[in-house]
Amino acid sequence: MLPETAQSIVADLPEPLHGGWNRIAGVTVQGRRTTIDPAEYFFRYENPSWLVCDWNAVKSALLDAHETQDTTVEQLALQFIKEHGRSTRDPAEVLTTAYAVYSYMFREEYLKDPSLAAMGVTARDLRVLTEMGTMMALNRVELDGSISNVGPAWMFGEAAKVVYDLDTREAEKLDELYHGTWFNEPRRVEQIKAHAALGGRLVHGCQSGVEQHMAGGCVAPYGADINEFRRELGAFRDEWVERVRACGN
Repeated sequence: MLPETAQSIVADLPEPLHGGWNRIAGVTVQGRRTTIDPAEYFFRYENPSWLVCDWNAVKSALLDAHETQDTTVEQLALQFIKEHGRSTRDPAEVLTTAYAVYSYMFREEYLKDPSLAAMGVTARDLRVLTEMGTMMALNRVELDGSISNVGPAWMFGEAAKVVYDLDTREAEKLDELYHGTWFNEPRRVEQIKAHAALGGRLVHGCQSGVEQHMAGGCVAPYGADINEFRRELGAFRDEWVERVRACGN
């Protein structure tokens, strides 16, 4: 369902997104400008509002904060969101904030990490992770766990195959980076703090079985009912996967 007032989303990003985004229904990339037609792009678009914090404030006040025996990093992020979070109905602001968040999280200095180098992680991989994360930020989960906004980028691996001409092996490597290997403890702490700019924490939709991979995920508010989130995602996952795959035909 789309709000009657849904208008085109126009975001000017610091760098152009990959031209393959033009294969996704409703997305037009022209240089640094990305335009999204909500009626074509979203599978659901029931609540076009998002909780955000200013990225510069996150950088200056949260990224260097340290947890203690009394306060965990999750508590630090939640308190920051309570103090600085605000609602926005400007999806372009969400996209530009998300681009800053993921450019920071997937920066090229990590290519020097021996474990990532052994996996063959490249600058191209980091670009895919950054761009996919940016587009995924438009998704939304409510506190009751219901999924209110969802577009093709939710299905991270499947969408990446369409946009970047990846084969299954390459897509699975990126999916593993996204929901597993990337988040060793230092990077996990880093991403918790960085995601405060998007008003929540990263929640993965993937299960342990191979058949449940490529289910992506989203940034969900702290306190969201994750059991309901997983139940609803399970009910619609296969339909959404097929709709993403159809974009590549």
